[in-house]
Parts: sequence; structure tokens; C-alpha cells
Amino acid sequence: MRRVVLAVLLLVAAGAGVAAWAVSSEPEWYQRVRYPLRYETIVRAHARNYDLSPTLLAAVIYAESKFDASARSDAGAVGLMQLLPETAKGIAIRTGGDGFVVDDLLDPEINVRYGSWYLRNLLDRYEDLSTALAAYHAGQGNVDRWRREGTGIQFPETQTYVNRVLEAEEVYADAYADELSGA
Repeated sequence: MRRVVLAVLLLVAAGAGVAAWAVSSEPEWYQRVRYPLRYETIVRAHARNYDLSPTLLAAVIYAESKFDASARSDAGAVGLMQLLPETAKGIAIRTGGDGFVVDDLLDPEINVRYGSWYLRNLLDRYEDLSTALAAYHAGQGNVDRWRREGTGIQFPETQTYVNRVLEAEEVYADAYADELSGA
């Protein structure tokens, strides 16, 4: 029985090693198919304007909408960076915009500009990438409460989101180094 258990453990460990190897050694063409990149000029420009890594910005867009400019969520978030209209209206006011309408969020340039501004502000506020990403996903009120309670991220879907963005950032850095450099 011990030999069977040991054999199973070795197979599981070997399988985990193979899985880790497969993820880290995906060919570039496969990464590009799995993780598309669009609007790279807009991504680079707003990453530069808001002192963000272009690979981080691309990763957030991927996690939010997979680069679908017309994406709409059940919660009412719109566009590439899945901004809620009320959040976007506040950003428009703070950045000197006037006459905001929800359909503005379908414009990739406006959506990425507002989303970049928001992400930069979250990074400045929380001074930690994972916390800022959690706030982007779950809202600042939730993150502030978790910090007060000293509990860390309490929503499994938010932890999954943070991990997905961080993983995607690595892929974008690897697969799109040329397209995203210079920001």
C-alpha cells in the first residue's frame, strides 16, 4: 500500500511539474492567440500619461473585457476597462470633462484614459499593486473594510481576478515586448 501511495504522489508531483513547465514555456504564438492585444497605441499612450506599466494596463484590459470595446457587464460596467458609468462620470468631472454620456465609454480612447486615471489613483492610494487591483475589481469600500479588519481579500472572485491580472501581465511582457515598449 505504501508503494502505491508513493507512486501516486510521485505521479501527481510530476504532473504538477509538467503543468508548471507547460505554462511557463508556452510558445509566443500561443500566448498571442490566448492573450490578444488591440489598441496598443492607446495603451502605450495612457500608460505613459499615467505612469503605468503598459503590460499592466494591457493585462487589466484583458481581464476586464478581453479587448472587446463594446463589452458590457451584468453590473452595468462598460467598455475595455469595464468602468461603471458613475465612476466614469466622476473621473470625467475630476479631469475637466463635461457633457459625459455613457456611450463615451464605448470609445476605446476615452475608456482607457478614464480607466488608466482610475488605476493610477488606486495605486497612489493603496501603494500596493494587489490591493489596487482588488479595489479596481471589488470597489474601494470593500478594500477599505478588509484593511480595517485586517482580513485581506475576502471575495474569492476578487483574489482570482488579482491573480489573473498578474499572470496576464507576465504574458503581455513576454509575448508583446516590442508592441508595448516605449511607454
